Amino acid sequence: MSQSNITQFLCWNYVVCPVYHEINSDWADKYSRGVFFLLFCCLPGDVTPRESSPFINNTDQDQENYYDGKNMALFEEEIESNPMVSSLLNKLVNYTNLTQGVTEHEEYENEEGSPQMGTFIGVYLPCMQNILGVILFLRLTWIVGTAGILESFAIVVMCCTCVTGGSYYMISRSLGPEFGGAVGLCFYLGTTFAGSMYILGTIEILLTYIVPNAAVFVAEKKEGEAEAMLNNMRVYGTCCLALMALVVFVGVKYVNKLALVFLACVVLSIMAIYAGVIKTVIEPPDFPICLLGNRSLQNHNFEKCVKTEVIKNVTYTTKLWELFCDSHHLNATCDEYFTLNNVTEIQGIPGLLSGVIKDNMWGDYGPSGMLVEKKRQSSVPAQDNSRDIYMPYVFNDISTFFTLLVGIYFPSVTGIMAGSNRSGDLRDAQRSIPFGTILAIATTSFIYMTCVVLFGACIEGVVLRDKFGDSVKKNLVIGTLAWPSPWVIVIGSFFSCCGAGLQSLTGAPRLLQAIARDGIVPFLQVFGHGKANGEPTWALLMTAGICEIGILIASLDAVAPILSISLSVWKPISHFYSSSPTLSFLGMSLCVSLMFISSWYYALVAMSIAGCIYKYIEYRGAEKEWGDGIRGLSLNAARYALIRLEEVQPHTKNWRPQLLVLLKLDSDLGVKHPRLLSFTTQLKAGKGLTIVSSVLEGTYMTLGAEAKSAEQNVKSAMHAERTKGFCHVVVSSNLRDGFSHLIQSAGLGGMKHNAVLMAWPGAWKQAEDSYPWKNFIETVRETTSAHQALLVAKNIDKFPSSEDRLGEGTIDVWWIVHDGGLLMLLPFLLRQHKVWRKCKMRIFTVAQMDDNSIQMKKDLQMFLYHLRLNAVVEVVEMHDSDIAAFTYEKTLVMEQRSQMLKQMQLSRNEREREAQLITKLGTKSHGNLNDNATATPDHRVHMTWTKDKLITEKNRNRSEPNVGVKDLFNMKPNQSNVRRMHTAVKLNEVVVNKSQGAQLVLLNMPGPPKTKGGDENYMEFLEVLMDGLDRVLLVRGGGREVITIYS
Repeated sequence: MSQSNITQFLCWNYVVCPVYHEINSDWADKYSRGVFFLLFCCLPGDVTPRESSPFINNTDQDQENYYDGKNMALFEEEIESNPMVSSLLNKLVNYTNLTQGVTEHEEYENEEGSPQMGTFIGVYLPCMQNILGVILFLRLTWIVGTAGILESFAIVVMCCTCVTGGSYYMISRSLGPEFGGAVGLCFYLGTTFAGSMYILGTIEILLTYIVPNAAVFVAEKKEGEAEAMLNNMRVYGTCCLALMALVVFVGVKYVNKLALVFLACVVLSIMAIYAGVIKTVIEPPDFPICLLGNRSLQNHNFEKCVKTEVIKNVTYTTKLWELFCDSHHLNATCDEYFTLNNVTEIQGIPGLLSGVIKDNMWGDYGPSGMLVEKKRQSSVPAQDNSRDIYMPYVFNDISTFFTLLVGIYFPSVTGIMAGSNRSGDLRDAQRSIPFGTILAIATTSFIYMTCVVLFGACIEGVVLRDKFGDSVKKNLVIGTLAWPSPWVIVIGSFFSCCGAGLQSLTGAPRLLQAIARDGIVPFLQVFGHGKANGEPTWALLMTAGICEIGILIASLDAVAPILSISLSVWKPISHFYSSSPTLSFLGMSLCVSLMFISSWYYALVAMSIAGCIYKYIEYRGAEKEWGDGIRGLSLNAARYALIRLEEVQPHTKNWRPQLLVLLKLDSDLGVKHPRLLSFTTQLKAGKGLTIVSSVLEGTYMTLGAEAKSAEQNVKSAMHAERTKGFCHVVVSSNLRDGFSHLIQSAGLGGMKHNAVLMAWPGAWKQAEDSYPWKNFIETVRETTSAHQALLVAKNIDKFPSSEDRLGEGTIDVWWIVHDGGLLMLLPFLLRQHKVWRKCKMRIFTVAQMDDNSIQMKKDLQMFLYHLRLNAVVEVVEMHDSDIAAFTYEKTLVMEQRSQMLKQMQLSRNEREREAQLITKLGTKSHGNLNDNATATPDHRVHMTWTKDKLITEKNRNRSEPNVGVKDLFNMKPNQSNVRRMHTAVKLNEVVVNKSQGAQLVLLNMPGPPKTKGGDENYMEFLEVLMDGLDRVLLVRGGGREVITIYS
């Protein structure tokens, strides 16, 4: 186009009308942007145009506003409610799926940049610290010695296999408020008692191995030592709890600062154990133990393992003699067993190559007070054992059996939530949490399993069964194996238990606060309050009070089973809702078994508490609706579930297309398009709600039998196409009202459809009357008014049957406007079916001049990443361009045809002749325009239209034929229709270019006009939009979100 902006074109009466415009700055700006205009001349007829136009007597400003955004004019009426995809992606660019946690004021103010913790630092190491704790250092050697290597290995494997992850937030949002509240409180109690266990472990290490002289209560008699120790644990445990609670109250940041120290202690302790095992091969450590007969002795009160010793030919008694005899004289009265048996000294750590593994292979259970004896060691039994309790033997302090050991060991594998609790500090939580947690579970399981074998292979059995190390001079048993010193393990285990206790006192109050703030347990709401920065003050006090109960129990072995039940009571539920039914059932069975193996009475109490909480929340109404799995499963329930579903709207995470399929029947009352049922089967896969319906025109009194026959035919077709759902054929005075009634009233209670599926009326142009396309448009309007989605399949008979298997191909999604995300969901559901399984998903979206296409592509890829959809993303740029002559002509033909059918009640043949005439004239006009443009590209005619010239041109054509359609020729295309047709043509060109070979094309379906005057034009727009495509599914959302990236 030249800068003089001369444009020539043909009117319908073949008159060339040159139009001249001076070049001004506005036109120059548009020309520089590559926006061109095709100018229509005035037509013969009235001098004054029927409507305002940009061509005659119009300002440049009006022209500029008129052409703004014409690429998306087809969707302009819905932009406010259904934004463009570029606008949606711009809002999602800063999305994070991390749950917000409590942040200290000081940390919040000093926070800079985004989280940078990776999988190793943020998830792997914290999980390692929490899993490798008090049980490993204080009880694992005792468990190996008591249960034997084989049974201990079975305990470790069983508990590690049962481990599963999940916090209150994930449980409640997955299983609903009832289950969430019940198992959340059990999880809270377990975390609180875990704090008690860690504190008791800390005090046990302190009073037994570090400063045993710090005991407040000292037993005067040997039989009172156990009770004195429990009282010391209560006193020091309460003080330690108060100190830790104060630290947590002052600020979590201090706990976080100490976390690295605690973590380093755990790592160094583990390294010291493995180093000690290696050293036993070269030089076993020197930890002799003293045996009297086959009985192990407490050797912290004597140095030499002999009854008497000879010094300068004189025999003297030893300290050991004095422990068993009434005096130090050789003629003193001694214990019978002491007299009958000799004293033997053996090495407590014989080493990895000693072969002691054979003796430690099997268990040695016994009652409380049973003596710890060496297997295969000869001894002479005594007849009177009544005074054995007063002798310095090593005893079992509790009765031992397999289920008890399971309950004691199980808490050691429940620390896997440490990574999830740090999700706010992770660079990529979605990847780091599962990968880091599974890696930590695998690593710690390996450590526990190898430790079981190595302990049994390196340490003497009587030492393993010595819980408190009395036979090795009050050393920590696992410390005797460590290198370079037992103090490495003692100090490391002490700080490890301290750190784990602080972590429990930090996490448990926040868990209680989360439950309280959700409001599902009303009497707990007071614990939802805290300090100004969100710290759960009241929840911390409650946690400390419950933790004190565990402290008062004072026995680590008694608290551990309580902890096991509390932390495992929710696991059967989470396993039950897993993705694999077989693995879920096995996991659930294993969890239930472990609960009752650990302690059947504790299991019953815990399950009773959980059940009471569940019923309480259910009774109170469970007002929270989080889109949980229970709500989804309720769709398949009976009257009770229907009533429950009717009370609340389904959550976005539960949204699935519950289809109302509108079928058309032939003259024999058979299904005209059975492939519509095939597509329904492929989309639904037998899940959710499907209502297949049709309408017979007439009265039910006369067509009742036909309706039943038609319903049977539809059911037969559904059975043949394997469509699972309900069938409903209604009789109405007209099809329009029948479809309206179905859309309004199909379904029952909560089992109602939210989407309508129908076939495109392909022969609407050839129909004898306008009812088919008018019914179609009214159906579109009614689904929109009812906030229901609409799916319209074009060329439905070309869609694959359920027996077909599509090979390599693509499902192309053209995402123009965002009306709820149904376009994203449909390909995902289709690809679950074997027909479409091999098809790849491609998503196209349109960028206009003001959009950053590169950024749009990145945002869309991130959006799909959060949705976990695997699709190829492509952004198509559609810049503003001049409206082609073909678009004007096509719009004019459309309007002339519409006007002609309205104003002239012609016979069918006459209508066809008129339509053919107009089409012929339009084609010829278009051809002449191209010829003239080619013949005289540089010809410039400077002419300005005036009123006199217009009247002269009009009078010149009055004598010409075709006066009957003169007014039609005088028509000018409606500006709005031109813009819509431009959108349809340009978008169709892009779609055909990219997706002509696709197996299925999904398009946003633009809404019908608000007034019924342009209904036939709307059908033409859709026809142009889908031209040249074989399988098309027009999708119109229901106005609500159906997909979510939020957990």
